[in-house]
Amino acid sequence: MSKKCPFPDCYAPEMSCSNGEAKLEECAHWKSTTETTQSSDEHQVKNETNDEFLFPWTGNAMGAVDLNFLAGTGSTRLLMMAGAADAGKTSLLAAFYLLIARGISPEGVSFAGSLTLEGWENIASSLRWSMKDGPSFPAHTSSGAGRRPGLLHLSLRTPTKMCELLAADAPGEWFSAWASNQQAQQAEGARWLAACSDVLLVIADSYALSGPARGPARKALIDLFRRIGSELNGRPVALVWTKCDVAVPEEITNTIRDAAARSLQNYLEFHVSMHPTPQAESQNHGQGIVELLQWILAVSTSGYYFSPIDAPERAMLSTFGAFT
Repeated sequence: MSKKCPFPDCYAPEMSCSNGEAKLEECAHWKSTTETTQSSDEHQVKNETNDEFLFPWTGNAMGAVDLNFLAGTGSTRLLMMAGAADAGKTSLLAAFYLLIARGISPEGVSFAGSLTLEGWENIASSLRWSMKDGPSFPAHTSSGAGRRPGLLHLSLRTPTKMCELLAADAPGEWFSAWASNQQAQQAEGARWLAACSDVLLVIADSYALSGPARGPARKALIDLFRRIGSELNGRPVALVWTKCDVAVPEEITNTIRDAAARSLQNYLEFHVSMHPTPQAESQNHGQGIVELLQWILAVSTSGYYFSPIDAPERAMLSTFGAFT
């Protein structure tokens, strides 16, 4: 069926009616489209809507309009991972998911569901070991996938409450454009995340900062510090060194830390890698990944404030509960 509901932010018939009607033919907006179609199409619509119930999600990554369905389920926490392309953001998200799927999580935290299991599998499948091929890293996240990021969801039970964790698998090109020009057209997704996120991670790529292009990589990271620092507004932020099994020259490390202290002020520092340390008791936890996830879930977000933003973003924020 080719018809689509004309009502803004409604994706019927692929998903359920945004007005809450169980049957599409009972929605005034949908009626306005069916009245102009042939009777055979109307009969098909009635059959499908009478016999089927469509959930308001597909199992793949969620969009901004889907967040209303999580508003009443518990405390929602939106995570922004800002960093350059190929810095390891997607791999880190996939590692969170795979460790939790194997029962490896922070103490007292357990998996309680997800509305985006297909989306998680899309980014995590390459990290799995198969009989034919060994594991590899996820493909580069395309910057042409859309202007707003797709959101991946995990429902996690913590020692005190439920947390609905949302994380965006956003391309690094968005953040590079945003760091250079806040109003750049390509940076719309980064602006949305900066306005709406509860917890922010700034990703430092140890491999890039130790290689032949370490000068430009350092400059790009410092520019990102400055942009995030100007919009932080008291939110919790961490500097995450990915691929930490690669040694970064001390001079560059000190420069990065000095710049982070000036722009981010009260920040924490984490070192993560898919490769465990030689002396690790378990060889399948990587380094620092569980500790970083523990901080993301436990850190208080009650002491920050949002700068003025446009009406759609403010309406979105009103659906979020505080997780303290």
